[in-house]
Amino acid sequence: MDPAVIDFSPWPGQDADHHRARINDTAALLQASGFDVKLCLLSNGPDDVEPTLKNFLAGTRFDVVEVGAGVRTSTEFTATFERVINMVNALQPGTLFCFNDSPETTLEAIRRVLEK
Repeated sequence: MDPAVIDFSPWPGQDADHHRARINDTAALLQASGFDVKLCLLSNGPDDVEPTLKNFLAGTRFDVVEVGAGVRTSTEFTATFERVINMVNALQPGTLFCFNDSPETTLEAIRRVLEK
């Protein structure tokens, strides 16, 4: 999810800008580790998933799709999470998924799934 739409009140000291910086730092680490990274941050809830992912996934084959903890663990985003999984599965059959606990565990999650 786009950090701008996340309610950070359950996580004292976190805010959208700090979380966005963590995501960007992780993307840089992944690139430095040899991965081609593309970020897709959803902003408008479940109705945004289909058009956003159709556009994002068009013309590119992904080896793995990481779905962040923000969309997976917040009950307010359950419908969004379901649509993400179902849309990726429909548009890119056979694509692997990985799941992190925070931006900082994304490299570990990707390596775990790809066994790199």
